[in-house]
Amino acid sequence: MGGSNPFIEKVDAKLPEQGYSITFLPMEMRIQVDPQDLPLGRDGKAGSILDIALGHDLEIEHACGGVCACSTCHVIVREGIESCNEASEDEEDMLDNAPGLEPNSRLSCQCVPDGTRDIVVEIPDWNRNLVSEEPH
Repeated sequence: MGGSNPFIEKVDAKLPEQGYSITFLPMEMRIQVDPQDLPLGRDGKAGSILDIALGHDLEIEHACGGVCACSTCHVIVREGIESCNEASEDEEDMLDNAPGLEPNSRLSCQCVPDGTRDIVVEIPDWNRNLVSEEPH
């Protein structure tokens, strides 16, 4: 699990109770999310888009380690935003620093879908790290 940021208000998000899918654009990668597997033990809030992406080897840049201290994990929720937790004031403040901000922009480390519907998430092109390196 990622660390925490002591300078932001702790906001709990409801984990899903039923399975759902996340489709990541533009690569059209669809991930089936099983709520019993959450959290996946990676960075970001438990069950967040970042947690799920990293747990399925889909890299999203997250310079702060997923603690809502930067805007590098910015994504755009194209479908299903209503099934995600509300953005906190701290998240909105961080999003102000993100390039290409849109009405459904979220920090993937803070956005936790509740599983009531499938979602579609676009990773902006400036945030895609499609390089795959072999371990040393």
